[in-house]
Amino acid sequence: MKKSLVLRELLKNENLLVAPGASSALLGNLVEIMGFKVVYATGAGIANMQFGVPDIGLATMTEILETTKRINDATSLPVIADIDNGYGNALNVYRTAKEFTAAGIAAVQMEDQQLPKRCGHFNGKSIISKAEMVGKIKAAKDALQNDAMLIARTDAIAVTGLADALDRGVAYAEAGADILFIEAPTSVDQMREITKSINTYHIANMVEGGKTPILSNTELEQIGFKIVLYANAPLKAAIQGTKDLLTHLQQHGTTANCEHLMISMKERNDITGLSAMNSLEEKYKF
Repeated sequence: MKKSLVLRELLKNENLLVAPGASSALLGNLVEIMGFKVVYATGAGIANMQFGVPDIGLATMTEILETTKRINDATSLPVIADIDNGYGNALNVYRTAKEFTAAGIAAVQMEDQQLPKRCGHFNGKSIISKAEMVGKIKAAKDALQNDAMLIARTDAIAVTGLADALDRGVAYAEAGADILFIEAPTSVDQMREITKSINTYHIANMVEGGKTPILSNTELEQIGFKIVLYANAPLKAAIQGTKDLLTHLQQHGTTANCEHLMISMKERNDITGLSAMNSLEEKYKF
C-alpha cells in the first residue's frame, strides 16, 4: 500500500499520532524500530544535522529533498516532510510538492512565512498574505502525487495574533489543506481555541524550550489534536549523548569504561540491518 494511504488510514483509525523527528536515515529507521507509526522529516533538524546551520532558510529544496528521500527509503513508515514555505512562489511550490510526493512522501507541510523563513519558535518572523498562501495551497494540491496529503501551517500567531491565525486556518482548509498546523500557540487556552474553532485534523508541535506549553500526549489528544510532532527531541538527545561521550574521551583519553554512553556493536548492527545484508550477499555469491 502507498505510504500516503497508510497515513490516511492511521488518521481515520488511530487516536493521537506521535511523529518523532528524523534528521537522518538512521534516525528515521530508529523511529520505526522503537514502535512509532509515523516519521517527521524535520527541516530544522536536517539543516542542523546535515549542514550545521540554524533553521533560518539556508538549506535548499534539493538539499532537503535528498535527505528526506534517504529517510523515506530507510523506513517502511509514512513520512511527513517539512518543505518550509515551498521555496518560493506558487510555481516553486508546484515543483516542490511534485518532487517530494513523486518520491513517495506521504504528506508535505508548507508554511506561510516570507523568505527567509525562520523556525516557528524563533522571533523575527514575517508572513505572506492570506490570499498568496491560498494560491500556493492550490498549486501544491494540483502537484501532489501518489495520493499524498497537504499540511498547511500558519505562523500568524506570533506576527498578527490568534484571530488572524484562525481566519487563515479556515481559508487554508477551504483551499484544500488536508491538515492544519497553527504554529506556536503560547497557552493551553490558545491550543483549545485552535482545535474547537476549525473542524479538521490539527497538529501540535512540542518544542522543548519553545513558545508552546509542553503537554502530555494524553492532554493533547483530549484537547483535540490528531498529530503531535517531536521534531527535534531526537536530534537534541543525540547531540547530548555525543557531547557526553566526547567529554569522557577528553577527560580520560580512552573510550574504555564508557560503554554506558553508547549502544553496543550488536545493537548498531541490528539497527542498520547487517544480518539482512549478509543474507543478501550470500544469495548472490558466485
